Amino acid sequence: MIEIITHPVFIGVVIFLAASGIFMMALTYIVASYFVYVRTLRKENSETWSRELPADIDPEQKPMYTEGQAWSDAHIEYKHDVHIINDGLNLYGEYYDFGKPRCAIILSGRTECLKYGYYFAIPYAENGCNILVIDPRGHGLSDGRFNTVGFEESKDVIAWIKFMEETYDIHSFVLHGICIGAAGGMFALANPDCPKVIDGIVTEGMFPNFAESVKNHLIERKRPVFIMLDLINMWMKHYTGHSMKYGPMDIISEVHTPLLMLHSKEDLYSTPEYAQILFDRSGAEKKKLVWFEHGRHSMLRITETPRYDEAIAEFLTETIPYIEK
Repeated sequence: MIEIITHPVFIGVVIFLAASGIFMMALTYIVASYFVYVRTLRKENSETWSRELPADIDPEQKPMYTEGQAWSDAHIEYKHDVHIINDGLNLYGEYYDFGKPRCAIILSGRTECLKYGYYFAIPYAENGCNILVIDPRGHGLSDGRFNTVGFEESKDVIAWIKFMEETYDIHSFVLHGICIGAAGGMFALANPDCPKVIDGIVTEGMFPNFAESVKNHLIERKRPVFIMLDLINMWMKHYTGHSMKYGPMDIISEVHTPLLMLHSKEDLYSTPEYAQILFDRSGAEKKKLVWFEHGRHSMLRITETPRYDEAIAEFLTETIPYIEK
């Protein structure tokens, strides 16, 4: 027996099998991470992230679309279809012009077109704002193949603001960012090219970086985090040039724009402990963190509408009241 296991051929076979096993495991992780990435952040076809209501929509989310659409229908006479070109992409939106001097821009999250933004526009319209809802790149009618978790989208936000200034003579804005939309808003504010006309930003479900959110999704689905997270990030860097390990946590101290953070203590993806760290690191002198005891990620308004709307009304009327420039 000893002669067999010490024989060079036997040892060679063992090494080969071990190496083959490691290779197959590595290949499995690489392929799996690729599919996670493309299913999460790449637009596959014209039906992906479209303006049509998803067939598999979450039952709790459907009333948000329904109420938002009803709001849009009730104010259709104020709507202007708008379009810009940025970074070679055709980007589309809808502007609801109520004749006010300030505009709220709704920045939706991943998979969400401008129709999702209607629902979040309601408290802003009720508190003296015009409304701009937009199809993020790769969503709705807008061009684009990848969601870059706020990096490139932030440049589109700046382009939209410049368009609104030049076209509609609006020089006061407030951003409302949902999840990835919150990251895009923060990146825009940290950009030296951003016009100094944003009076405040409201975030809901803001993450420290998207890698943390992906990690929590993997844990929830009982998928391996070790190696897998780095491989998913590898694909993102390959396709977009950005790392999901960089996020609002890295720049929020540089952003001094007044901030209202809305966050659920039950958020599994943008966890409460990181929300508190983000708030503490914020460079804003005027800032407030409003906690909601219940509510899933980015679904706070449907859970506790009066308190949600009151927080926004107070922010608009007391923290950042409109002052003519």
